[in-house]
Amino acid sequence: MAYQSKDLSVIAYANGFTMWHYTTPDLAADVDSSGYFNEAAHMLRVGDLIVANVDTDGTLTTGLFAVTGNTNMVVDVADMSSLSATNTD
Repeated sequence: MAYQSKDLSVIAYANGFTMWHYTTPDLAADVDSSGYFNEAAHMLRVGDLIVANVDTDGTLTTGLFAVTGNTNMVVDVADMSSLSATNTD
């Protein structure tokens, strides 16, 4: 699959920082590939955070991607920091 603009939405915006939410059946390793978010380059800024639900049609994982680069309309995000945890209850 590939980036879908309909699945990216703003959660909060303040002081030039935006927190986004993105949901996708793609794996985290695909989403954090340089260029995945190129279609959104006009909106994403270095330092923005993307809260993401990935692998939504498999083993759902939730995490954060930080936008680390946006040069010449090529967006790069850091590897996902997972927020999913095992519930031991």
